[in-house]
Amino acid sequence: MTRVRVHNFTISLDGYGAGPRQTREDPLGVGGEELHDWYIPTRTFQRMGGKSGGTTGVDDDFAARFGEGVGAWIMGRNMFGPIRGPWPDDTWRGWWGKNPPYHGPVFVLTHHDRPPAQMEGGTVFHFVTGGIREALERATAAAAGKDVEIGGGVATVRQYLEAGLIDELHVAIAPRLLGSGEHLLYGLDLPDLGYECTTHVPTAGATHVVLTRRQ
Repeated sequence: MTRVRVHNFTISLDGYGAGPRQTREDPLGVGGEELHDWYIPTRTFQRMGGKSGGTTGVDDDFAARFGEGVGAWIMGRNMFGPIRGPWPDDTWRGWWGKNPPYHGPVFVLTHHDRPPAQMEGGTVFHFVTGGIREALERATAAAAGKDVEIGGGVATVRQYLEAGLIDELHVAIAPRLLGSGEHLLYGLDLPDLGYECTTHVPTAGATHVVLTRRQ
C-alpha cells in the first residue's frame, strides 16, 4: 500500500523551515542553510555528491532513509526554483544540476503549464496545475505501489498536512533560531488531524521526530 511521507525535513527550534528574505543566492532564506548542518556531514549526503567518507551514526541513519521505498516525489514550485509567474522558457531545470537525486518521476506544483523536463539518472519533472490532490493522484499512479515522498517546501508540506494526506512526517529540529521566515506548524492542530509522535531521538546535530497519522 502506498504511503505518503516527508523525510529529512529540517526546521529551526522556533519552527521555521526556511528563513526570511529568500533569494536566488539564499534559496532557504537568511540562516536557512545552517539548519542542515546535521545533514551535510553525513556519509549519505557525501555519497549523493559523489564523495567518499562522511559521518555515521543516528543522523546518517535518518538521512539514509531518503528515497527508501519511494516511487515518486512531489514538490512545490518554490522548491524547484526561484522563478515566479509564467515560465519564460524551459531553461531552468532545478537546483540540482543535470542529475538530480530523485531518479524517478517528480511532480511540481505550479499554476503555469510547462512540458516535462527529462533529466539524467531517470529524474523527470512533471508540472501539475491542478493542485495537491491531482499531484498526489498522478504521483501515486507513477509510484506503482511504492511510497510517495513530499519533498517540500514548507507551504507544500503544510497543505498536505492540513488535508490529512501525509502518513508519516520526519522532522529534524536543528539547534538554531531563525526568528522569522516560513513556519511549518503554526496554526495546525496536529492531534486533531490525527497525528502522534512515534519516534523522538536527539543527537548533537538535531532532534529527530517522526509524526505518524493514525489510520
